[in-house]
Amino acid sequence: MKKHNFSAGPSILPHEVILKSSQAVLDFNNEGLSILEISHRSKGFIDVMEKARALVIELMGLEGKGYKALFLQGGASTQFLMVAMNLLEKRAGYLNTGAWSSKAIKEAKKLDDIYEVASSKDANFNYIPKGFDIPEDYDYFHCTSNNTIFGTQIKSFPDSPIPMVCDMSSDIFSRDIDFSKFGIIYAGAQKNMGPAGTTLVVVKEDILGKVSRNIPSIMDYKIHIDNGSMYNTPPVFSVYTSMLTLEWLKNLGGIKAVEKLNEDKARLMYSEIDLNPLFKGFAAKEDRSIMNATFTLENENLKETFETMLKEAGISGVNGHRSVGGYRASMYNALPIESVKALVEVMSELESKA
Repeated sequence: MKKHNFSAGPSILPHEVILKSSQAVLDFNNEGLSILEISHRSKGFIDVMEKARALVIELMGLEGKGYKALFLQGGASTQFLMVAMNLLEKRAGYLNTGAWSSKAIKEAKKLDDIYEVASSKDANFNYIPKGFDIPEDYDYFHCTSNNTIFGTQIKSFPDSPIPMVCDMSSDIFSRDIDFSKFGIIYAGAQKNMGPAGTTLVVVKEDILGKVSRNIPSIMDYKIHIDNGSMYNTPPVFSVYTSMLTLEWLKNLGGIKAVEKLNEDKARLMYSEIDLNPLFKGFAAKEDRSIMNATFTLENENLKETFETMLKEAGISGVNGHRSVGGYRASMYNALPIESVKALVEVMSELESKA
């Protein structure tokens, strides 16, 4: 039985993407070679890379607006430092909304001065700060759009007077927003794009080249742009699978179409959390993520029973992060609403047994 996969990442992929990528492992494009063994300089893979990058720009509505898409290695964690290396000259402002933004701040501080424009650490990051000011004389403003661990999400991005950088690792391509508001967007592939191994970076070219430091080549966005994401050997399989997922998203109707599906799933999930007295949501209601619903079981005596029921229903990956405890239902693009219905049914059944 195929399980209902609520894993926070690496996470569920569209079934057709798994089928196509598995076939390519055996034989890529009928070339008699596996996608795992072809040269990254072959025409077949160069076409994959170019198509993947073009699909990113198309789906985000950034065509003709001066942006380049890159598929790099090192995960979003490498971008914590890479962003600062390419943009930080004097000082930058950071919005601290969770574990990953805290790590981004830590890495950037190794290069220069960082100012926290606001933080929700006082409440264990269960809300998104609002009403903060972004200093106009800073080099850039950094935020994290969705906080996987805590289940919060920025619903409205500020009109930043300086370049805005956003870590969108856990909600990339999940909702229709104005992507042109950002100077740099980055995201690990393993939530809404593909298997772990590559990181998407979308850069507006005109914000680069303004720092005085000598940037190491492997950390320089301009070098990666000039080399078409081929400065060093790219993670071929992860890029290929990301391309397939982007194709799947386009065929689905694009970001607007999947946003509607995601909202339906989130509405169903949060309705059960709020109506069922056995459960309590962790995140502030106005800041709840449509990707990661975090909640706790009010009666710990029911924990064993609940988890046995989850296992019997084929529900996987709902254990919460140690920072929050409880449970977390990650509802990424590829998760069908039937899986959410299965989880809600178990939660409702637990109430009837209590």
